[in-house]
Amino acid sequence: MALTPQSITDAELSVLQVIWERQTATVRELTERLYPEGTAAHHATVQKLLERLEAKKFVTRNRKTWPHQFTAMIARESLIVRQLQSTADKLCQGELHPLLTSLVKAQGISASERQSLRKLLDDLDREQK
Repeated sequence: MALTPQSITDAELSVLQVIWERQTATVRELTERLYPEGTAAHHATVQKLLERLEAKKFVTRNRKTWPHQFTAMIARESLIVRQLQSTADKLCQGELHPLLTSLVKAQGISASERQSLRKLLDDLDREQK
């Protein structure tokens, strides 16, 4: 499957998740977290993943510090929206309803999650009026 310019691999997502959690991180901190054995090859892998994320504008590098600090430029919620819309485009001709319905039926949701969804839908209805 071909990757779109703004797609993200699982390895890139792992790096981004650590940055979201920590707010900012160095290559070394990311390597230690993702690869506790921390070989030179792992360090190089993390550097390459960061270069890709930087090229996609998902992270930014602060070159004024040493070692360089990396910060997320995309919020987790924004990436979720992009990924879900991409999935809906591929599988459901862009329609979210079949995607969401399938997820809810397959995974099930708790009473509190249902209540939260009802509130969200009610809020959206109020905003549209």
